[in-house]
Amino acid sequence: MLSSKNIQFSYDGKQQLAFPDIECQKGEQWLLLGESGCGKTTLLHLLGGLMPPQKGEIIINDQSLGKLSQIALDQFRGKNIGIIFQKSHFVSAISVEENLALAQNLAGLSVDKERIKSILERLNLGHKLQSSTKNLSQGEQQRVAIARAIINKPAVILADEPTSALDDTNCDEVINLLEETAQEVNAALLIVTHDNRLKEHIKNQISL
Repeated sequence: MLSSKNIQFSYDGKQQLAFPDIECQKGEQWLLLGESGCGKTTLLHLLGGLMPPQKGEIIINDQSLGKLSQIALDQFRGKNIGIIFQKSHFVSAISVEENLALAQNLAGLSVDKERIKSILERLNLGHKLQSSTKNLSQGEQQRVAIARAIINKPAVILADEPTSALDDTNCDEVINLLEETAQEVNAALLIVTHDNRLKEHIKNQISL
């Protein structure tokens, strides 16, 4: 489902980041642990096809990302990879519903308003359908970000530090929500974090 082999990357051409191989099967949940500055977010961006590795190969759903053109990669990512960033990056001029519809459009899919409504209700956000994303609380923004990540039933969900700014109660709520929503679409879930509290939730772990 998600496989990486011999991945290396450098921002300056001098200091080389080398990452452990990853093998994450359909429906599995993994933690990628490491302190700030060790390359966790860089690896997530590589796995999500947001930038290419300088060496190595990333395979999702039997497709090597490096063999796709940029246009094909954009559409493949929209259909197969759900990414939850540290910052939500919503289009603030449009509603919650329109942000989720945009995710469907950019993946080359038809807008499914019933699915949008169903997911938001599942996340206790049905009443925010027509709200502006800039008027949401931090917790509501996180849940909309999760909704956007799973709207197209992705094969892989990648989450970047989803709990690091949360207290213990909200940390448990968000991680449980991520696990449950990943299970609903049978996606592989990889959480990139330095939050050691998550070790109790997910047994499969990789350390950088």
